[in-house]
Amino acid sequence: MPRRAGVARKTKYEQVPVNRTNMRFHAKLMTNGKRRLAERILRQALARAEASARRPGLEVMESALRNATPIIEVKPRRVGGATYQVPVEIRGDRRLSLGVRWLVQAARKRSGKSMSEKLAAEFVDAMNGLGAAVKRREDTHKMAEANKAFSHFKW
Repeated sequence: MPRRAGVARKTKYEQVPVNRTNMRFHAKLMTNGKRRLAERILRQALARAEASARRPGLEVMESALRNATPIIEVKPRRVGGATYQVPVEIRGDRRLSLGVRWLVQAARKRSGKSMSEKLAAEFVDAMNGLGAAVKRREDTHKMAEANKAFSHFKW
């Protein structure tokens, strides 16, 4: 490292705009502290999703995240010796966190060559209402709907 002021570096790729959602994706994709690699994977995934969906990459990601984020979940509550699955509405911060986590987990389980390909495919599928992350959201909502009778136990 030089002792002088910062070194001017050229970037090879266009940078993804920094916002809360992108930072969450970087953090979830990152393994062993390799933030640059996680950023590159997300950037390549957005470019691939943009090419296959013929829409801007960030728009594809936002739409996929909107379709994969749950609104309601079930939490176990113990009442009088019995445990009930009580449906509870999710806070906004946790909602975003679950959506990002489910998209990344579904992409990791997918078969494919690189993580950027798998993530791009998951984005496109989630945008179209398909994919493992959207299925998980629907399963969560179905479970909450089935246990609606116990909603009076929430406090």
